[in-house]
Amino acid sequence: MQGFRNRFHPTFVAFLTVMWVFLQGEITWGNVLAGFALATLVVVALPLPQVPRSGNKVHWGKLISFLITWVWDLLVASAKVAWLALRPAEPPKNAILRVPMRVSNELVLYLATCAYNLQPGGSVTDIDIANREWTIHVLDARDKESIEAEIHNVARLERQMIDIFESRR
Repeated sequence: MQGFRNRFHPTFVAFLTVMWVFLQGEITWGNVLAGFALATLVVVALPLPQVPRSGNKVHWGKLISFLITWVWDLLVASAKVAWLALRPAEPPKNAILRVPMRVSNELVLYLATCAYNLQPGGSVTDIDIANREWTIHVLDARDKESIEAEIHNVARLERQMIDIFESRR
């Protein structure tokens, strides 16, 4: 019974039920009951793994500050990529770089990877967990300064993740 209690999350079942009804396009008792049955089956038969938290404490002020700067960086990066796509010139040179990531927790490494990949202009193509190293693709690598700027952006992201999630251990 303990295993069932760990698997069954009523809020997730309710969410999946509502999504099922939305997918069906009309609210009927049959759709609600079928959605509930299907959601219960999914939650019990296909449980999500436990998230490895490792006792992380979140520094909420730094997280809010990070989110504000991240959204600003998103807008700036979107404008840069749009200009690169629309300008009347050849496509820019791109590069594949290996950069270190000093975060010690895999969940924090995952969150940093998501934050980086959601920004236009670069993406993480490989993660070496053993050596804590990213392989990244950089869209605009026209000169040494632009490559150094991207390495600096990764180091800044790394420092922010450490400040938010790992500095209170």
